[in-house]
Amino acid sequence: MRRSLLTALCEAPGPPGAEGRVRDIVVPELESMCDRVERDPLGGVTGLIEADGPTLMFAAHMDEIALMITHIDDRGYLRVVPLGGWDPRTLISHRVTVHGREDIPGVVGTTPVHLQDDAAKQRTPRVEDLAIDTGLAPAEVHRLVRQGDVATRSRTLEPLGRLLTGKSLDNRVGLFVMLEALAEPVTPTCRIAAAATVQEEVGLRGAKVTTTRIAPDVALAIDVCPTDDGPGGTVSAGTTRIGEGAAIRIMDASAIASRALVDLLVDIAERKDVPYQFHVANRGGTDTGSIQLAGTGAIAGCVSIPTRYIHTSVEAVHPDDIAAAITLVGGLKERAHELVT
Repeated sequence: MRRSLLTALCEAPGPPGAEGRVRDIVVPELESMCDRVERDPLGGVTGLIEADGPTLMFAAHMDEIALMITHIDDRGYLRVVPLGGWDPRTLISHRVTVHGREDIPGVVGTTPVHLQDDAAKQRTPRVEDLAIDTGLAPAEVHRLVRQGDVATRSRTLEPLGRLLTGKSLDNRVGLFVMLEALAEPVTPTCRIAAAATVQEEVGLRGAKVTTTRIAPDVALAIDVCPTDDGPGGTVSAGTTRIGEGAAIRIMDASAIASRALVDLLVDIAERKDVPYQFHVANRGGTDTGSIQLAGTGAIAGCVSIPTRYIHTSVEAVHPDDIAAAITLVGGLKERAHELVT
C-alpha cells in the first residue's frame, strides 16, 4: 500500500468548494493511468480510460468537513458556521488551519469549565457557540482573514496499533482506493471514468454534475461508513466492524443500492476471496444518492471502508479493509458489463 500517497491525501486541506490542494494530488495520478482527464465547472476531475462497451464510473469525493468564517468579533476571534455534519463536542480544543490570505494556525476555543455555570455545563454546544483563536491581535486578524474564508482540521496521519488514524480519512481513503483500484491488474470490459467529486459533505452536489456529464451505465461510489465496534457502540450480528473487510452498502439515507450490483459485488468478493460485510442504515449518505438520479439514471451502489470516529479529527481505518476494498473495486472493472443488457 502506498502509504505516502494516502498520507498526502489525508493531510491536504480540502473544504467543500475549495478542494484544489487535493485535486493537485489526484490529477497527476489520473494522468498517469488514463487517456485523458476532464474538469467540470464545480471543480471535480474525471480520468477517462476509453474502451468499447458500457461506461463504468467510480466516484470518490475530495472534500472534507470544515468551517466557514462568518465574522471576526471585536477581540479578534473568528466566528464560524459548519460545512458538513460536525459534532461540536469533538471540535473543542482542537487545532485548525485557517485558510486566509495565508495559512494561519488556530485553536477552537470555548468558555473554560471554571467559568461556566451549571446550565452552561449541561448544554450541548453548537458550532456557532465556538470560536477560532489565532493568537493574533485583532488588526492582524482583519488583515489576514475575511468573511467566507475557511478552516480545516490540522492533524497528521499516524499509526494507531493495527490502525491508521487522522483527519479526512472521510473521504481521502475512498480516493486512495479508487486510484489504487485503477491500477489493479485486470482487463477492463468497459469504458472507465474515475471521478474525484466535490462538495459531497454539503449535499452530494459535485457528483450530480459529474454524473450528468459522464452519463455512466454503471456507477460505484467509494466512501467510508461508520462502525458499531467503537466506544459506545452496540456490536451485534449484522453491524459493520473495522478489520472485517470491505463494506458493501445496501441502504443509507441517500440511496438504496441496485440489487443486481450488490449481488455482483458479492460474487466478485467471493471469487477473489476478498473479506466483505454489508452496511445497512437509515442515516448518512454518499454520492450514490446523486449518481442514481442524475441525467437518465444509472445502476449504482457503494463500496465503503469501515471507519471509526467519522467526522472527528481522529478517524481510524484498518489497512486490511483498505486492501479488500481496492481488490473488490478493481474487480468490478472486468465484470461491470454483465449488468448492462
